[in-house]
Amino acid sequence: MKLEKEIQQKTFKTPEQKLAVNLLYTTNWLNAHYGAFFKDTALTIQQYNVLRILRGQAPNYCTLKLVKERMLDRMSDASRIVDKLVAKNLVVRHQCPNDRRSVNLLISEEGLTTLKKLDFIDEATQEIFKNLPTKKIEQLNDLLDDLRS
Repeated sequence: MKLEKEIQQKTFKTPEQKLAVNLLYTTNWLNAHYGAFFKDTALTIQQYNVLRILRGQAPNYCTLKLVKERMLDRMSDASRIVDKLVAKNLVVRHQCPNDRRSVNLLISEEGLTTLKKLDFIDEATQEIFKNLPTKKIEQLNDLLDDLRS
């Protein structure tokens, strides 16, 4: 559906303004879809993101710094998120033997099991984008990369 109809606005000052509003609106739309995936879990989208980062590093430990660098939401408090995941036994935290200020993180077996139950999200994401042919998805990815360049 057209943005104008979705937000009941007939015109925009500039194409750039419409693009910014469209990106914000679409981000919220996508977050709503993803939020529904986590409705019946004890996880947030940010916690899910951290678990996926740690699963990608397993069986190796990784630092909190690496997690922060790879998070999708850079405004999130990674330390607080990790604390909650440790409390849920989804992540194991070890003090770095060489640097006591550094913390090594590893996804636990329970964390891996939890993620396995959520792997359906990858297929559900394909369903969200079913209206776009692969060529347009690739083009949109390229345009968004260009925008951030």
